[in-house]
Amino acid sequence: MASTAAEAAKAAEQPANGNGEQKTRHSEVGHKSLLKSDDLYQYILDTSVYPREPESMKELREITAKHPWNLMTTSADEGQFLNMLIKLIGAKKTMEIGVYTGYSLLATALALPEDGTILAMDINRENYELGLPCIEKAGVAHKIDFREGPALPVLDDLIADEKNHGTFDFAFVDADKDNYLNYHERLLKLVKLGGLIGYDNTLWNGSVVLPDDAPMRKYIRYYRDFVLVLNKALAADERVEICQLPVGDGVTLCRRIK
Repeated sequence: MASTAAEAAKAAEQPANGNGEQKTRHSEVGHKSLLKSDDLYQYILDTSVYPREPESMKELREITAKHPWNLMTTSADEGQFLNMLIKLIGAKKTMEIGVYTGYSLLATALALPEDGTILAMDINRENYELGLPCIEKAGVAHKIDFREGPALPVLDDLIADEKNHGTFDFAFVDADKDNYLNYHERLLKLVKLGGLIGYDNTLWNGSVVLPDDAPMRKYIRYYRDFVLVLNKALAADERVEICQLPVGDGVTLCRRIK
């Protein structure tokens, strides 16, 4: 969940749940599971995720857990999912909007072929450089083209050159929720027919089904409406086929068909 620093700051203002309690539910620091049973989530982590996690990803996960904004990170099970997805679709040219310390970026880079590429965009280079030693140690730093700053101008520059249209196999978006639809319109020009776009946090801590007057942390409430609008728009978009999964904080996959 590589969101903005503002989201992390807002999260710090409120307790961990509506009852005012602070507690750790499972070993994924700062992240939430949408499973009703935390024990079941821990079972998945212990049985299928952690034992198969590459050492470089484990090291980066542990470094990120100590960062004050660790709630922005991608969970280990979602990282495993992205790694498998990249391999299944045979992606070679990819894009990531929202990097944070680079856990999902590393998961993608490890899955790509040796000549695969990732255009990675984030407003904070310092966070990216925190995880960069792990990426370099894994031998995949050469696959990454990191751009510091807002993603929209970068996307607009790419679109301005028609040679870039339909050239990306996969794009993963885990950034400012209020811009997801702006990203979507641009990515549909850049991702090839049959290519995939993945949107993170589309179940937004389960808040999408809560009544408006339900107790929520400030940052959850602030971005909730943007997520609801996004989900409705994706469901009605005939240019894509969609699949929404309860992995991590909710991931929606869009396959471009028009």
